[in-house]
Amino acid sequence: MKRIGYVCLAMLAFALLAGTAMAQNVGDNSVYFVTYFSNANTAGAPDAVVRIINDGDASTSETEGQANGNLWASFYVFDDSEEMQQCCNCKITADGLLSESIDKQLAYPPNDLTGRGEQTRGVIKVIGSASYDPTNNVPTPGLRGWATHIQATTNVIGGATGDTPTGKGPWFVTETLLADANLNKYEQQALQDSCSFIYTLGSGYGVCTCSPEDHDF
Repeated sequence: MKRIGYVCLAMLAFALLAGTAMAQNVGDNSVYFVTYFSNANTAGAPDAVVRIINDGDASTSETEGQANGNLWASFYVFDDSEEMQQCCNCKITADGLLSESIDKQLAYPPNDLTGRGEQTRGVIKVIGSASYDPTNNVPTPGLRGWATHIQATTNVIGGATGDTPTGKGPWFVTETLLADANLNKYEQQALQDSCSFIYTLGSGYGVCTCSPEDHDF
């Protein structure tokens, strides 16, 4: 009976150690993320920011000082009419931080592909990639991201039903994780093709810009 008890205890200890090891090695291997932006380029509203870090998952055994574990965040920015307005690729080295302004970079009105300059709300999609080319991604895990969102209440003068809103405010800033999403081959191809159109036929419009790495605001 004692021998059986010892065996059971040994098996339990092994299971606990194995479970701990497995828990330590379990991570999120997402390569595709989505979020939204609202109240962008709006008078009186603060700017929103998308922040992405490279967690080092793509690092190798290369020596210090060598290019090692670099990833790119491929951004695809849509307006509220579901039209891609801007796209670009931003490099993030291992353990690096990328901060992208909505108003000045990802949804910068003078850079709109259509030239309407009315990007106040829309959708941002991000592919974590080992390729510097947003028109030919190599989806690779290792990026983690957050986005701030600008929320507002609507002020109505008079308070009676049917009064016309005269403005927005006060402004509130919230922050959420970029939502993990499923990237199938058709979605990936559609994003790449639309971005390729921007790069090829946009005459310089529609290509968003990247902040220097580790330059936050």
